[in-house]
Amino acid sequence: PEPARHSDPADPGPGAPGGLFAWLRGRCLGRGAAVDPARDTFGAMTGLYGAIQPADSVSLSTRTHGAVFNLEYSPDGSVLTVACEQTEVLLFDPISSKHIKTLSEAHEDCVNNIRFLDNRLFATCSDDTTIALWDLRKLNTKVCTLHGHTSWVKNIEYDTNTRLLVTSGFDGNVIIWDTNRCTEDGCPHKKFFHTRFLMRMRLTPDCSKMLISTSSGYLLILHDLDLNKSLEVGSYPILRARRTTSSSDITSSGSSGPRAVGSPCHQNSSGPLSEKTCSRPSQREGGSPRNSLEVLTPEVPGERDRGNCITSLQLHPKGWATLLRCSSNTDDQEWTCVYEFQEGAPLRPVSPRCSLRLTHCIEEANVGRGYIKELCFSPDGRMISSPHGFGIRLLGFDAQCSELVDVLPREASPLREIRSLYSHNDVVLTTKFSPTHCQIASGCLSGRVSLYQPKF
Repeated sequence: PEPARHSDPADPGPGAPGGLFAWLRGRCLGRGAAVDPARDTFGAMTGLYGAIQPADSVSLSTRTHGAVFNLEYSPDGSVLTVACEQTEVLLFDPISSKHIKTLSEAHEDCVNNIRFLDNRLFATCSDDTTIALWDLRKLNTKVCTLHGHTSWVKNIEYDTNTRLLVTSGFDGNVIIWDTNRCTEDGCPHKKFFHTRFLMRMRLTPDCSKMLISTSSGYLLILHDLDLNKSLEVGSYPILRARRTTSSSDITSSGSSGPRAVGSPCHQNSSGPLSEKTCSRPSQREGGSPRNSLEVLTPEVPGERDRGNCITSLQLHPKGWATLLRCSSNTDDQEWTCVYEFQEGAPLRPVSPRCSLRLTHCIEEANVGRGYIKELCFSPDGRMISSPHGFGIRLLGFDAQCSELVDVLPREASPLREIRSLYSHNDVVLTTKFSPTHCQIASGCLSGRVSLYQPKF
């Protein structure tokens, strides 16, 4: 007769470490080859970063375009776009490092952010309060210009499922644009959300949450997101979290205003959350309603009694965590912090909810005070590229660049420095990983763009 399956001592069986149960658990976490076939490819790419060097630099005259505020690759990695201080958008072939095109008057003021909607269509936003849509096949003219914000527009997000464009600005507004009905005159739009001291806004990869950072140290999370529903003041339930201060502090006018990308501190004139909104019940009742608002004060090392400004906000590509760059209100300290999402309902319906837990952090160089530094995750989420003085640092959760879910510490641990790369003569303001190639780009205050890739 055929022997029993687990009679062989070499076969650990489904209940043993490394057996069937471990394999199934790995599948649930998205760590199996059957679930994520690109994992091995990204793992190989991560290994290549050990040999990365400044491969090529493009020195650009600061007479025309000024500082580099944002870098964005097209989804297929074929185009690198550069948002510049002096109204320009630059386009490069990142493989050959060749300059493709300059949009010399893309806007009437600083270009702050670029976001690709697909491999051909991309959007730019500016301090001139507008958003512009562009097509790589016809760059001589804009597809259209979107008007709706009343102050500097700083951030663009895009929901690929609904084809809704989401923008935020220093007027405190988050606006939804319906690109399904776009014409030469613009797109239908509506105000979705409003808060004072707004700095950055991001959507999780599955668009189930919206995160908003503020210059007063608060982080707002809209759970179970529904972009089709406008949120008027007082229309959303508040989920009060641990470490959240009183509602009177949220509406206090004593906090410093937000800082613009690449410019000193500017005061935000947008209004506070109303007393009606903040007086809503703070305890969760039963299931989670759509667009539930959670107000957090993220823990930042060394800043417990001094206040901080959340200047940069990014999300893990698999939605596991959020990445923050925080600076003290006195500008004498700067930190990069990683917070894990703690999902699910609280153990008791009346208990407070706290969605984020600090897992890793590292202190930054704190040079170029008053300027925002935009950092990013690698495409597989194993590494972080962070502006550090006149260069960038590659940071990992451990020395082996393991995935976050494999090395979650019980208490906050320091990020590991994998490599430091320096090729600029001025403060680096932004950095970005290529989505398809083992390449990193960085841009600095004096307008230089540098590319890094392996050299053997």
